[in-house]
Amino acid sequence: MLFVVCGGLLALRWRWLIWLHLPAALWGAAIEFGGWICPLTPLENRLRAAAGEGTYAGDFIAHYLSAALYPAGLTRAAQIGLGALVVALNLLAYGLVWRRRRRR
Repeated sequence: MLFVVCGGLLALRWRWLIWLHLPAALWGAAIEFGGWICPLTPLENRLRAAAGEGTYAGDFIAHYLSAALYPAGLTRAAQIGLGALVVALNLLAYGLVWRRRRRR
């Protein structure tokens, strides 16, 4: 998740990361804006059940990282705002990458 948010800044230093970061950032934005859960969550729950362990409701993020990433009282509007902030940060970073490339 940190890579989704800040990967564009890493691409300023290591340009090859663009090819890894762009799909990750687009997927992260789609998940946030769509209000979806990661498709790996149902897979994890199926594997946990097959191993005889308990499953959990909701998604991976809510289960493991909810308190840190989604504090109590987070509204849908705030979630969309955070998603927009991630997109804006990465557009800025990629604008700088593109600008540096044009100058060369």
